[in-house]
Amino acid sequence: MTGKGSYTIDNIKNFVGEEIGVTEWLTIDQGRVDRFADVTEDHNPLHVDEAFASEGPFGKTIAHGFLTLSLLTRFAELNNFMPIGVKYGINYGFERIRFMAPVPVGCRIRNRQTLLGAADKGKGRIVLRTRNAIEIENAPTPALLADWLVMAIREDAGAEPVATNAAE
Repeated sequence: MTGKGSYTIDNIKNFVGEEIGVTEWLTIDQGRVDRFADVTEDHNPLHVDEAFASEGPFGKTIAHGFLTLSLLTRFAELNNFMPIGVKYGINYGFERIRFMAPVPVGCRIRNRQTLLGAADKGKGRIVLRTRNAIEIENAPTPALLADWLVMAIREDAGAEPVATNAAE
């Protein structure tokens, strides 16, 4: 981030348009893909059967698109995405998700995260919108582009339940 002072919930709008961070590279191994397949019950052979996948369009097994997407939470944590003064964040959804390229098992990926917006919803709630580009090392095209919404709850927000109605 640029030298605009501390990254806090009170001055978050100063950081709109700024890159929040770029994570270190993370290797996608077959064990991770297999565990994701087990948890989601998605055992597509392009993901879990190395012999089958070797004869397919990618030449080897690939990560599930939703596995790549699910790593955004971890990448946001590594980027210290939540500004100072936030008690917690709630996944609020996505405005856009595009799976641009397959993630071959054995490759390394990282996330480049940019703050696109910060909308005050009152009662200590601010919707943060970020652009996330999951990059594949040495690849010209990102694996994933996603505009992600997170409802940030200020530390000084009251104890009343937080409504997350998108119609607000």
